[in-house]
Amino acid sequence: MSILDTLFGKKKNDKEATASVLTILPEQIYESANLELQDVIAPSALKIGPKSLDLGDKIARTFFIISYPRFLSDNWFSPIINLDKIFDVSIFVHPIDTSLALRQFQKKVAEVQSQINVREGKGMVRDPMLDTAYQDLEGLRDNLIQAQEKMFDVGLYITVYAENDLELFKVENEIKSMLESKLIYIKPALFQQEDGFKSVIPIGNDLLSVHQKLNSEPLSSIFPFVSFDLTSEKGILYGINRHNSSLILFDRFSLENYNSVTFAKSGSGKSYATKLEILRSLMFDIDVIVIDPEREYEYLAEAVGGRYFNISLSSDHHINPFDLPVPREDETAEDVLRSNTINLVGLFRLMLGGLTPEEDSIVDRAISETYAIKDITAKSDFTNIEPPLLSDFEMVLGGMEGSDSIVQRLVKYTRGSWATFINRPSNVDINKKFVVFSVRDMEDELKPVAMYIVTHFIWNTIRKNLKKRLLVVDEAWWMMKSEDTASFLYSMAKRGRKYYLGLATITQDAADFMKSPYGVPIVTNSSIQLLLKQSPSTIEVLQKTFNLTDEEKYLLLESGVGEGIFFAGLKHVAIKVVSSYTEDQIITSDPSQILSIKKAKAELNQIESAPSK
Repeated sequence: MSILDTLFGKKKNDKEATASVLTILPEQIYESANLELQDVIAPSALKIGPKSLDLGDKIARTFFIISYPRFLSDNWFSPIINLDKIFDVSIFVHPIDTSLALRQFQKKVAEVQSQINVREGKGMVRDPMLDTAYQDLEGLRDNLIQAQEKMFDVGLYITVYAENDLELFKVENEIKSMLESKLIYIKPALFQQEDGFKSVIPIGNDLLSVHQKLNSEPLSSIFPFVSFDLTSEKGILYGINRHNSSLILFDRFSLENYNSVTFAKSGSGKSYATKLEILRSLMFDIDVIVIDPEREYEYLAEAVGGRYFNISLSSDHHINPFDLPVPREDETAEDVLRSNTINLVGLFRLMLGGLTPEEDSIVDRAISETYAIKDITAKSDFTNIEPPLLSDFEMVLGGMEGSDSIVQRLVKYTRGSWATFINRPSNVDINKKFVVFSVRDMEDELKPVAMYIVTHFIWNTIRKNLKKRLLVVDEAWWMMKSEDTASFLYSMAKRGRKYYLGLATITQDAADFMKSPYGVPIVTNSSIQLLLKQSPSTIEVLQKTFNLTDEEKYLLLESGVGEGIFFAGLKHVAIKVVSSYTEDQIITSDPSQILSIKKAKAELNQIESAPSK
């Protein structure tokens, strides 16, 4: 009995009727108020018109293909798939029984042959279209009989979405012109927009049933398994998509983190691509800092008015590792002092070739006492302090029991041949849009130490004020050699986002980079990855790390200079790095080009300095 029967008293017993209402009515009211999936995904309103559908604040129009040319080229559908518009595509493929198709072909061949014979009997000129149709039908019939081809009823439907009628008209004309240039014609599903829309949404119902007969070969050219498009509304130009020649425009600061890694063999264009990104990033008010192990960024720094610091044993530029940054608003002096002490312990492990647990404890205590002799404590104001030097640390260690071995190993940094390196007050100011630290002239044994000190100095500077920055660490495998430097690089990759910092890690030795326990974590904490030409010795490691297909593997082995694969988030495309003539003159690393530029400069200077007649 229904609720209405119960409510309107069709039961003889009023008490029984009342009880039924109380038990049935709440249950049915509860069930009628359940929120189902279709209620969640359905638009706020729906209006069905003869030419389009109004879906909430969007307009949708469905089209179907009515005609194909005699020949379809591979990837002819790629321009549509890669179109930077909002649309859905549905392809229905219905197999046709081969015996039925052969019977239909028999009739069609007979019709065409009859028309040819009639024209010949009347003495008319041969019709090339009839002859071509007869040859195509005969060839296809032979392939069907030999099971080399199959026939299908194919329906291809496209639903386009827009904000208004004008935008919808523009998108429709753009798609039509692209298809008609290939002799493929489409029509809107007039008075069938509802069936057309239902045919395109992913429920697998072909309600429109507008089919064209295709055999296997042209059907295979329709499937839209083509590359992703990485063209966004803002960002810098990284290169050209090698699949469809579209521009790869991307903003690294739009991702969940701002880090990137670049792997490439020597001479494949990794530094060139990085310098190109730097040059274009500077135009978007991004500060860039570079750790340069090969002195490749000196000319770029000169060209853009940046600063270039040469860190070496004979250099006039010094960085004191005992420097302390001024605490931020969200941290205390105690936090800064503790953090710097931990980093100094890691530095001394690197400088002294490792420390035993006992030596580690001694060094930690000695650092605190070294700061204390300069009246620097957890309650000090770091604004106008004079930080201690490495020689002060040596003096404190000399008075501590069990420190003899540490002091002996430290002497070469304080009084020996390496004393000019870090036993000096800092005199480096990086208050510029573009700053380069070069460690090329540093001894190979000291390069990891120099890179650790420089990155720590940069990190302290970055933490002072929030600003969009990019830190480039070229030849990062130097830092991956030591666990302490690799750990510090990884911590910057994890914590950089908090300070609006993007870390760009570049290396040519992918195998050594991945051997480090921090190699894979740095890669996974980088939203952008650029893989350029690779050597056979490292390709297996990269294939496993990045889940490359065999085709992508061989693409990297056979790529030219500046070519590879660009990963951004979940998308990746084949890339070719391109630059303008002016950019190329600034960032080139080609020795022949550099000599030509220097020669031209020398000739120009000679002309300018010559006395005028």
